[in-house]
Amino acid sequence: MKMNKAQPLKPAAASAAKAWLSPSRRSDVPPFMVMDVMAAAARIEEAGGRVVHMEVGQPAAPAPSTAIAAAKAALEGGRIGYTEALGIPSLRARISRHYAERYGARVDPARIVVTTGSSAGFILAFLALFEPGDRVAVAEPGYPPYRHILTALGCEPVPIPISAATRWALTVEALMTAHRQKPLAGVLAASPANPTGTMLDAAHLAALVRACEAAGIKFISDEIYHGLDYAFAAETAAKLSVEAVVINSFSKYFCMTGWRVGWMVVPNALLRAVERLQQNLAISVPTLSQVAAEAAFEGRAEMEAVKRGYVENRKILIEGLPKAGLDRFLPADGAFYLYADVSRFSDDSFAFAKKMLEETHVAATPGVDFDPVRGKQFIRLCYAGSREDMHEAVTRIARWLK
Repeated sequence: MKMNKAQPLKPAAASAAKAWLSPSRRSDVPPFMVMDVMAAAARIEEAGGRVVHMEVGQPAAPAPSTAIAAAKAALEGGRIGYTEALGIPSLRARISRHYAERYGARVDPARIVVTTGSSAGFILAFLALFEPGDRVAVAEPGYPPYRHILTALGCEPVPIPISAATRWALTVEALMTAHRQKPLAGVLAASPANPTGTMLDAAHLAALVRACEAAGIKFISDEIYHGLDYAFAAETAAKLSVEAVVINSFSKYFCMTGWRVGWMVVPNALLRAVERLQQNLAISVPTLSQVAAEAAFEGRAEMEAVKRGYVENRKILIEGLPKAGLDRFLPADGAFYLYADVSRFSDDSFAFAKKMLEETHVAATPGVDFDPVRGKQFIRLCYAGSREDMHEAVTRIARWLK
């Protein structure tokens, strides 16, 4: 039988097909700019250039050897299947023990949910806590996907500008002012924060939690940089309230970014809702990553050595960048970032970062990724790389700016 060749669509039909396949409005979120910088840096490397990577918040060190050994043993053992939606029970119990050991906090393992990195934790938290149209406060500057995920889910992110006057920390006063102007359904607070590296001390965090409980504002605590604290010890919201949602990850302190494994501490009232969402959205977190994550806790000595390297890197930048011309940056209490003011050189941080990458091969993230307005005068530099790279970055930037 002779088959007819497919005929090309007529212009009107092609136009209709294009409209039919157009992206949804909810997908119209800004790109996570740091990934675009990373792609540009990769193109330079493909052409033979050597890039000093300070754009992505990714440790240069590998996962703890205990985690890698556990993953190898699991692979050699044969089949890797699904786990319970909430996570492997022994991992949840180990995370619970971590709260007792590190913070002196009692957290029931039943309230712990293993997630596919902290990113899945934010999605699960937002879906379980908020309805479309709900207003959720976030500090600005802040981690861009907070805003983008909320927008994609139909919620309204409410940026609350923070400044040097409060050491770049969200305050009770600023939060309650926004709430009085138009009610908030929730707030997300981060300590240590991305991109600023600043932290909330225990009293400040407790005041925020108490104010939110009194006002009926749901509280989410982003604690993914816990363990990477230099100015003082980080406090967990899990110790302050059983109603707070806490999100953490193995990506940063444990150097397991590509393993995509994190966790949540969830109030009892939300646990079944989060479980149902996890069952439908992911079934379960990759088993191999969960096995490795449980063993990672036994590799803390290695991770503390990595942290000491960050302390040295931080010192190199804090002492070297002012001599290079970048002498204004925020307090680096924790995490592994410096948020540097470049306004004396440019009023367009995107153009500044692009030119710096092209001419010095030092990759940094423009501040507009974290703050669309005031971020035009800042760039974020990640110091999770090697000591040699930090020295090299300072040298290249100094030569370029002078």
